Amino acid sequence: MSDKYEIDIQAFAKALQSGQGLNGKDGLLTPLIKQITEAALGAELDEHMAQDDQLNRKNGISRKTIKTASGSFDLDTPRDRNGSFEPQTVKKYQTRLTDEMERNIISLFALGNSYQSIRDYLLEMYGTEGTIKAITDRLVPELRSLART
Repeated sequence: MSDKYEIDIQAFAKALQSGQGLNGKDGLLTPLIKQITEAALGAELDEHMAQDDQLNRKNGISRKTIKTASGSFDLDTPRDRNGSFEPQTVKKYQTRLTDEMERNIISLFALGNSYQSIRDYLLEMYGTEGTIKAITDRLVPELRSLART
């Protein structure tokens, strides 16, 4: 896992004990929500690339500010060369995560849900089996890594 996605759980707990808030601009949950959202977007692009019959490849990222109840963050959304990738986790012109999505992301992480539970949630959210497998294959190892830290 790259440094971009690492969250130090011990530092998280220490900051919480010292009085740092969960929500707001400097809230502790904002980086976690960002990480999981970007991982889901990356998995969506991987799935899109695997299904794309045309010559296509990844083409960097686009950045936009996303607002959540926990705080705002800059989201790095992956792009493809052909411009055919249409993300579903956070759609192209969407600038706010729904409160429901945010609560579910936090709950999945905090409750230590199984692969099957995460898969079931994403299946309900996205509705397509291939995308779910790609997203869960990427998210579950990252969540397990965070839990071990």
